[in-house]
Amino acid sequence: MTHELRILQAARLKGRPTESALAAAAGIAEADVTGVVESLIEAGSLDRAGARLKLTADGRAQLEGLLAAERVAVDREKLTQRYHEFDAINSAFKQLVTDWQLIDGTRPNDHSDAAYDAGIMTRLGEVHRQFAPLLEQFVALAPRLAPYPDRFANALSNVAAGEYKWFASPLIDSYHTVWFELHEDLIGLAGLSRLEEAAAGRAE
Repeated sequence: MTHELRILQAARLKGRPTESALAAAAGIAEADVTGVVESLIEAGSLDRAGARLKLTADGRAQLEGLLAAERVAVDREKLTQRYHEFDAINSAFKQLVTDWQLIDGTRPNDHSDAAYDAGIMTRLGEVHRQFAPLLEQFVALAPRLAPYPDRFANALSNVAAGEYKWFASPLIDSYHTVWFELHEDLIGLAGLSRLEEAAAGRAE
């Protein structure tokens, strides 16, 4: 059941992922994902769109039931405490993304200033070091989140190698992509909605 939950949630968050992207996001070996995907397709929970997969209406209903059961098993008090801690780090990360996109909050960053971009990447490393212990606590509270540390580490490793697209590109499993998906997972686990978080100024 854990594999089904991870795969359905990854399909929801990714939109229309390939099977390999689904496996990476779910933290499951591709060889194991294929069988589960085929069973979910047969059950009508997933559908193929060429080389990509998409969640069906039945799959969304199944996912909501699985997520509701997961929330019941999570220590809500501890999760709420950790989520408030995440809020402060999320604010720092949002500012980092803004600074990557705009210089002085006004001028679009054309990435011609290597020193400026390198400074952003240094700050990303600092945010990661601050965030990593909290992420491990989230994983302890909700084991389904176990793939996230490796996904963040992979994005950060690519950034450190000079591949700066791994910071915020929406087309790959960049640090920002993974951060957005984790935040979505945490919102759901806390029994909140993105609309509520946006109204509170916390949506990333």
